[in-house]
Amino acid sequence: MSEHPDRAAPSPRPYIRQDRDACLALFDGNVPRFFALSERADFARFLDRPSSDGTYLVLEREGRVVACGGFGVSADGATGELCWGMVDRTYHGQGLGRALTEARLRVAATKPGLRRIRLDTSQHTQGFYARFGFRTLSVTPDGYGPGLDRWDMILEF
Repeated sequence: MSEHPDRAAPSPRPYIRQDRDACLALFDGNVPRFFALSERADFARFLDRPSSDGTYLVLEREGRVVACGGFGVSADGATGELCWGMVDRTYHGQGLGRALTEARLRVAATKPGLRRIRLDTSQHTQGFYARFGFRTLSVTPDGYGPGLDRWDMILEF
């Protein structure tokens, strides 16, 4: 799919508990290419915990959650982390992932003392994050499951 410049990406808003089922549906729609089914329970637990150390955002289009992703900060305040980012598969290639990543990086920019942002992703999306300046630290073959490699990446300021 190509970018659709005539369809502006929606503005992100904070996740609320009523978004839980929609976010789980996004996860399910991205299995097995982008997530291993075995990760679903971890994602559900993440959605159920109060977010005291970070931000989880959703993007809606026509009243429906079509993307979600988080940002948190380490206890020492020096390292941020992008986590659980995903876009409805029917909307891939329409700029939503970019909008979500840019929103999370804007949140990071408000954190004094932050020196780096890390993330882990798969071989299918590592190139996407590389375009934002993230560089690869390590690759773990089958790190998430058979055929789904784990790429640890970092963006330093």
